[in-house]
Amino acid sequence: MGCTCRCIWVCNSEEVSVNEWVAVAVGATTLTSTGLLALRWVIRQYLAELKPNSGTSMKDQLTRLEQRVDDLFVLISKR
Repeated sequence: MGCTCRCIWVCNSEEVSVNEWVAVAVGATTLTSTGLLALRWVIRQYLAELKPNSGTSMKDQLTRLEQRVDDLFVLISKR
């Protein structure tokens, strides 16, 4: 006959060994830590763009644009 139990790993009254549970736990831990490390890397890259670094970051570009807008506003308000 076929498998009548609901659990994927337990079939025909066979129990899952400790080694199999350890393998599943190690696999889940590996996938979780890999995902968290990738997320950490992405966050660091975005945060690096928001810090001034002598002209090439997004923060420096926004600062220059704000200064230009302020200068234009002063020129327009003088008229």
